[in-house]
Amino acid sequence: MTTKEFDHKIKSTILKLSEPESYKQLCHEHRQGEPLPSIKNLTKVINLVREILFPGYFGNTTLRGGTTEHYMGVYIDELYDLLSEEVLAGMCFECEDESPNKVSNHTEKAKLIAVEFIEFLPEIRRILGTDVEATFLNDPAAKNFGEVIFSYPGIRAIMNYRVAHKLQQLEVPLIPRFIAEMAHSETGIDIHPRAQIGEQFTIDHGTGVVIGSTAIIGNNVKIYQGVTLGAKSFPLDDNGNPIKGIPRHPILEDDVVIYAGATILGRVTIGKGSVIGGNVWVTNSLPPNSRVVQKRPRDIPFIDGAGI
Repeated sequence: MTTKEFDHKIKSTILKLSEPESYKQLCHEHRQGEPLPSIKNLTKVINLVREILFPGYFGNTTLRGGTTEHYMGVYIDELYDLLSEEVLAGMCFECEDESPNKVSNHTEKAKLIAVEFIEFLPEIRRILGTDVEATFLNDPAAKNFGEVIFSYPGIRAIMNYRVAHKLQQLEVPLIPRFIAEMAHSETGIDIHPRAQIGEQFTIDHGTGVVIGSTAIIGNNVKIYQGVTLGAKSFPLDDNGNPIKGIPRHPILEDDVVIYAGATILGRVTIGKGSVIGGNVWVTNSLPPNSRVVQKRPRDIPFIDGAGI
């Protein structure tokens, strides 16, 4: 390829990529002075939260006498600064306010939200403690709590979910979904931050688990890998667009167990104490203490290797 041919190809490509028609639905018009959400900083936020919630397991926290409070203070200060900025970025990203003082209008609210989230961290730790205990008790292979906290992808995903869910409750735009998707990318477990999940929640193995945004899960529920709590086809409005915001995912009552590969679709209720076997498809509500399993295959006689 000659230099002239190279220059022509590159210039032609630049012109095509610069045509507004080609990116009008795929661009964000960033305004000077507005912060943008940062995956790098959100990763720092999650790592700090992990160090705060599980001291001694992550980061450099030491539990020697008199030092824990010092470490917590340092972490909380850093978390406040990082989280305030990311909450502000999420608010600016979705805000349609065109005024020049848009950022300053949101800054104080972002700081208040960061403080309110930090105040809730002891409760998140308490709830995660029930998740860790349930995971340990439900898995004969788990040797101790430390192994569960360090290495179980379910706990990692549940922690991100509980952080994202609280931020969602505080009406933080965009950032909760980022945090949930970080866990999804890392563990293969996809939990929407709007889902409502009770205490003592266990995800065993976890890869391929999907929990939709309007799902409601009670206490002491255990699900295995490949489970989907999804929606059926969406109702459409008069213009043929999906109607958003309506309850469309399952409700699991307390003490439900769902085995690997099961799919539960629609706004159905799985009653307390029910067990859903592997690889089954459920689209109807079930009363408490139900048992749903695949039919066992019938014995098929063979003659000369051919079934009859």
